[in-house]
Amino acid sequence: MRLFGLLQLVYLAGCSASRSREWAHHGAPMFADLTTREMKAIREYLHGIPEMQLTDAHSTTLKKNSILLMELNLPKKHEALRVLDRGQAKPQREARVIIQFGNQPTPNITEYIVSPLPYPKSHVVKTFKGAKLIRFESRPITSAEYDHLNIILKKITTKAHKLLFETTGGFSFTNCSNRCLTFSDIAPRGLEPGERRSWIVLQKFVEGFFIHPVGFEVLINHWDLDPEKWTVEKVWYNSVYFDSVEELVEKYESGEVEKVQLSEHDDTDLYSTYVPRGHSNTPTNIHGPKLVEPQGPRYQIDQNFVEYAGWSFAYRVRSSAGLQVFDLRFNGERIAYEISLQEAIAFYAGDTPAAMQTKYIDAGWAMGTSTYELAPGIDCPEIATFIDLYHYFDTDKPVQYKNALCIFEMTTALPLRRHFNSNFHGGYNFFGGLENTVLVLRTTSTVYNYDYIWDFLFYQNGVMEVKVSATGYIHATFFTPNGLNYGTKVYNYVLGNLHTHLIHYKVDLDIAGRDNSFETIDLKFVNFTNPWSPKNFVVQSKLHRTEHKTERSAAFRFGKKFPRYLHFYNPQEKNKWGHKKGYRIQLNSHAHSVLPRGWREENGISWSRYPVAVTRHRDSEATSSSIYTQNDPWEPVVSFEEYISNNENIVGKDLVAWVTVGFLHVPHSEDIPNTATPGNAVGFFLRPFNFFDEDPSLASRSTVIVRPGPDGRPKVQRWTPEVIGHCVTNKPFFYNGTYAGV
Repeated sequence: MRLFGLLQLVYLAGCSASRSREWAHHGAPMFADLTTREMKAIREYLHGIPEMQLTDAHSTTLKKNSILLMELNLPKKHEALRVLDRGQAKPQREARVIIQFGNQPTPNITEYIVSPLPYPKSHVVKTFKGAKLIRFESRPITSAEYDHLNIILKKITTKAHKLLFETTGGFSFTNCSNRCLTFSDIAPRGLEPGERRSWIVLQKFVEGFFIHPVGFEVLINHWDLDPEKWTVEKVWYNSVYFDSVEELVEKYESGEVEKVQLSEHDDTDLYSTYVPRGHSNTPTNIHGPKLVEPQGPRYQIDQNFVEYAGWSFAYRVRSSAGLQVFDLRFNGERIAYEISLQEAIAFYAGDTPAAMQTKYIDAGWAMGTSTYELAPGIDCPEIATFIDLYHYFDTDKPVQYKNALCIFEMTTALPLRRHFNSNFHGGYNFFGGLENTVLVLRTTSTVYNYDYIWDFLFYQNGVMEVKVSATGYIHATFFTPNGLNYGTKVYNYVLGNLHTHLIHYKVDLDIAGRDNSFETIDLKFVNFTNPWSPKNFVVQSKLHRTEHKTERSAAFRFGKKFPRYLHFYNPQEKNKWGHKKGYRIQLNSHAHSVLPRGWREENGISWSRYPVAVTRHRDSEATSSSIYTQNDPWEPVVSFEEYISNNENIVGKDLVAWVTVGFLHVPHSEDIPNTATPGNAVGFFLRPFNFFDEDPSLASRSTVIVRPGPDGRPKVQRWTPEVIGHCVTNKPFFYNGTYAGV
């Protein structure tokens, strides 16, 4: 009878696990990005509403009403959980659509929720927390506006043609053949809300033009929707400010301006190219190591649903911000409801006006749409599964980004765990080890000059790692002697400007349910009489736990002492040993504040005050930043500080951790031509802390145990076949690099 009861429990547990997996699979499409079919249907529906008077986004006029962006609007969490935890019907899919209304007396930006998909029939205005209005000036720059900036720059550079031609070694902005000038624009676009003034840096248009400034910067006021009314407000040339291009040209002709003579050599672009140079001792006729799957992949993908070694999750790449995973489970138990990239910033310093103004807030450039093609064997192993992404931003039809996301399993070439048990007589009792293989979900964002490689890594022992690696070109300005206070000279007339990268993530943990609490664990010294030698004392460390009961208590400021352990747990659920089931967040970061608290642009990135802040989950607090913050950081539509200012109770609640990681980058000569990834990777780990009864990777059959046999020979015990051979892909390297409307 007892055996029957035990078998029944095993059966019920198996049914529960099967049902959990089925519901997770069933619910994953809720989080899938918009399909091209849905995007086209949304456009057709909105363009069919007469009062909106929508026109093509790529029409040349700025006085128009057009769609700027569309992306999935996530369901409310409680609705999604009914699907994921009970197998109920999925809620109707919705889209978030941003429309810029420029063709009306008072231009504005309005967001709509359009539904149901794929056949939309209704739209309602989406509001922000506190009913904040979006300033029209805070909209991102579109291709049409860039076209008009290009036109006014042609006029400016025509006036200064002789100066530019003579001082750059024959480069010009127009009629230039292969010796052309280009430009980079700087943000934020002004010094206070409502402005739209951009500093423009002229550069030589060669490979890696970002590090070819020519010493000419101009401030253009492009606030008016009539480009004919745009004006030049300031010009900077060789450390001197001028009120107009005409003033600069006049003083140049009269000899009052010190001329800069850049290189005239034909190889002027050499230092910024990837063309190999210098001596190498590595044989060039032999390929390096390759990652292989001797018997095929060990993970499964079904649309946006992924399973691997006990893990399952759904993913998407949000057009405005980037990579996200939902319903993250290990062995059927949810660890997190959402882990998502929110924002990436790079705040600079420098001696030129453009460098002083450079404070990039990358969601404002639709960072999630900058997901260009990944190169097999370089960006991801050749064996990876490559997936196309589709975005709708500043376009009139969906754009396909081929092979923009990859999923692969890799070995870290480091054991997950191992032990050599010596017998201390020249031999051993046993050796045990387990190879460390992980699943990697990867995409990139090339936001102009910088390339961010976004990784989510899933380990066999219930650990998840979130990581970003920075590469690409540094943001450089024209060298001045005073510039050495703000960076490093990396080439003739080129200053690599110091800057800080900060990355912000949302981590909505659901540890054994939604009712979680948060504590920090540190050590403190204790001093007591030695019980076995009373004349002596023992000094040692003791665990010191602090339960954080409010949001303010759980918001840790940069510059203050940071706790050693950040522990999220369910007070009601315990493991076999009586410990509360939990996970902890472990940071790998060198981040620090980029501006003093409350200083102008810092208001738009108030999340950057905290390496970690913990809040109660609110559907109204879905993101920590917005696409509008870049061009209006002074009075942002989304203010993270408001999420914790009400100081809500966080004991036994649905908790969200907001994590900031980053690093200071002082450019150096080795950043030429490119910033390399080693040492430029930061992130955090989610690590089980008494969530399991023992290390769950014990389930892996890749373990190898070696014991000495009776005859002294090693006896190998393994649960997987011997290596069956070595193989690499027979596909030649292929890379297209294009993306286009579909």
